[in-house]
Amino acid sequence: MNPGTDRRKEKPVIIRLFGQLEGQKVRLGIVGCSILIYTILNIWNPLYSARVIDHLWESIQGAWKEGIPFSITWTNMGMELTRLTIQYLLAWIFYFFQSYLMANVAESLNLELRRQVADKLNRLPLKFFDRNKAGEILSRVTSDLDKIAEVLQTGLLKLLVAVGTIIGSLIVMFYYSVLLTGIFLLFILISLLITRAVAKRNLKCAASRQETIGELTGIAEEYYNGRDVIKAYNHEEESIRQVALAAEKNREANQKADFLTNCVNPLIRLLTRISHVIIAVIAGGFMLSGTMTVGVVQAFFQYINQAAEPLTEASFMVNSLQSALASAKRTFELLDEEEETPDPAVPLELERAKGEIAFEHVSFGYEPSYLLMKDISFTAKPGQKIAVVGSTGAGKTTLVNLLMRFYEVNYGRITVDGVDTSKMSRSGLRKQFGMVLQDTWLYGGTIGENIAYGSSGADRKEIINAAKAAKVDYFIRTMPQGYDTMLDNEASNLSAGQRQLLTIARVFLCDPPILILDEATSSVDTRTEVEIGKAMEALMKGRTSFVIAHRLSTIRDADMILFMEQGNIIEKGNHRELLEKKGAYAALYYSQFE
Repeated sequence: MNPGTDRRKEKPVIIRLFGQLEGQKVRLGIVGCSILIYTILNIWNPLYSARVIDHLWESIQGAWKEGIPFSITWTNMGMELTRLTIQYLLAWIFYFFQSYLMANVAESLNLELRRQVADKLNRLPLKFFDRNKAGEILSRVTSDLDKIAEVLQTGLLKLLVAVGTIIGSLIVMFYYSVLLTGIFLLFILISLLITRAVAKRNLKCAASRQETIGELTGIAEEYYNGRDVIKAYNHEEESIRQVALAAEKNREANQKADFLTNCVNPLIRLLTRISHVIIAVIAGGFMLSGTMTVGVVQAFFQYINQAAEPLTEASFMVNSLQSALASAKRTFELLDEEEETPDPAVPLELERAKGEIAFEHVSFGYEPSYLLMKDISFTAKPGQKIAVVGSTGAGKTTLVNLLMRFYEVNYGRITVDGVDTSKMSRSGLRKQFGMVLQDTWLYGGTIGENIAYGSSGADRKEIINAAKAAKVDYFIRTMPQGYDTMLDNEASNLSAGQRQLLTIARVFLCDPPILILDEATSSVDTRTEVEIGKAMEALMKGRTSFVIAHRLSTIRDADMILFMEQGNIIEKGNHRELLEKKGAYAALYYSQFE
């Protein structure tokens, strides 16, 4: 890749990253002043030490010539040595101060980016999560942001200090000796060329490392969630092999990135030591000829160390900053993802819907060029039970996703009580619905808190009544702490049926005007299903309900049955009407009872 192209790609990322620090100008200003003072002290201290050493050497020589013991008094060297000590102490204080503030700036930036990412995730459409593994998203939210903060609070600070110290030291070194400084600069030039070559390569390796971390996290999360299925199908060895392959890719990427980051330091130090030897030999000759004093030579070597060590650190941190840039790029790619269509500026709201749902010539496709649904139209009257049936992949869940505005229709419109859902806010629309899905979701908290997830103001009595209605109160009371029993984020201490019952109780408590039931009783036994069925009938009374079902025996009483195939409604009517048609529904129904 062309180096100029690399730099052009890096520049917008750098500008945008530092644009995130807009609100921290005061802190950055204080850090800048502290760096400036620290750098001035760093440059002044060796210069002053040359004067102190020369004075000390002259005093020792004078005492030796006069044959008297050498001693340090306040007027003879004491005041100068004290001043030098205070100057070095002040340099340390300012370095500590700027390090503390820079850590604060970096972590504040990290927090701000986490907030932006969290807000962004809430605005992203469902299709983003469909095409990205959870582990890869998690990697961008955690390791990428941590890498940015880690490098900024150490690397950027050291780089700024290094630049100031190197420039100041070189100015004084030129003042002392152009020849010695020229020799040192020759070695610096070689070091910079090496650093530049390594840095370009390291950016690619750093990006590869972050990508492989995302892949490994995604596979680990996927296999962890599917551990029961993996064991059931004896795929442990295959899953271990896949994880090992991902881990090996990550190891190779880490090895390359870490080697490039760390290999340059020893090489730079070696070049620095060689320059020291050459300069020491020449400086010794200058001392013998009287061209340079002892104090100046020791000061010159202080400047060499001050310039050489930051140079080594700078080369290390430039490579580390490549990792931060790679992480920042991935973070900004996430922040730039296409968002959901914004809610209307003045959305239409329904206090409590009556429940009339209409699909009017709706067409939809996950890709605009390929429509899955074409010209879908039907109306659900308030209080009706609408069953949606069909083979797997027929579009049943897609229809519900459109109703909830998880996806936007390409053509046509969907209305609730005559109000176009696209004219409503998403939160205003979704508060009209209660959902019980086949895949249960419970979070880390108490059983009572999980039931009240959609009704934050509910009291304990209301929670218990909802649990009783869902036929879940009995088993909750058998738990160690009853409604205060803690669940982990997978509710592994509950059976699949019990988890399903809790999600049903959650909907009872929400008391929504419209229900969506996606195989709500698929994980419970037949006896429990009958009990839940009775409770569901009471819950659905007076409410519009959409029931996605595979067992047709459970939806024979539906007011309308929509039979879907390849994304389209091919038959519509009640159970008796569809059996009389002797079409696809009738064939599926009789096949279940042969």
